[in-house]
Amino acid sequence: MDGDDWMHRNRLELQVKALDGSPEVSAVGSHVRIFPRRPQRDVYERALPGEAAHTRKGRGGYEAWINAIETPEQVACEAYVECPIAHPSLMIRRDVLARHPYRDMGWPEDYDLVLRLLAAGETLAVVPQRLLAWRDHEARLSRTSGVYGQERFIACKAHHLAATLLRGRKDYVLWGYGGTGRALAKAFEQLGLRPSHIVEMHPRRIGNQIRGADVIHPDDLDRIERRPVVASVAGARPRAEIRSSLRRFGYLEGRDFVCAA
Repeated sequence: MDGDDWMHRNRLELQVKALDGSPEVSAVGSHVRIFPRRPQRDVYERALPGEAAHTRKGRGGYEAWINAIETPEQVACEAYVECPIAHPSLMIRRDVLARHPYRDMGWPEDYDLVLRLLAAGETLAVVPQRLLAWRDHEARLSRTSGVYGQERFIACKAHHLAATLLRGRKDYVLWGYGGTGRALAKAFEQLGLRPSHIVEMHPRRIGNQIRGADVIHPDDLDRIERRPVVASVAGARPRAEIRSSLRRFGYLEGRDFVCAA
């Protein structure tokens, strides 16, 4: 926690209780309240670093998104959208942190830790109560340091996806070629990964090529060689629709596809 954040008087007690009650859980976070509260119009201001990929609603949208995560399964599924645990709320077992210490990779060290924990098979949970009051202001390091810029968040995601879902591959299927998809594709190219196909709904794009990849309709997924799918779109509703479509084709989230933003 930063020195000017606040926590509920029972936060530590409740998180220790959650860990004691679930020995398989390696770390636990909580829901948050971002403050100071601002007029509603501020909800649409510039998002916090790392948020803009999944919401255009700034602080309010980010708070709503992270507070909708309640289970370890949701933590894992949402991990490549943004960091699914507010790091100031994280309580981690000492032996787990000793095995996976913080490191400096030139991107957010807290997000890097969460992705490494999940890749190592650790279970991360959330106490679904607002136990942290997370102060936001323009002088926060996450707003002023380049390490926490959107480009570095994307580089972090690409690095970890290349080491997990896309390990040993040179190609993948990219679903979505909006701003988030383009940025992620660029980061993958720097790691030697290029899309074989791009899934799009835009009728003018289907049948053409982008970045040397054939653009196909979602219904054509079952007609091409099966490859890992990275679905990179903004917005919870489009992601829910993509998840539903991929499951109908027999894709398993985390093994065959991930949703990223």
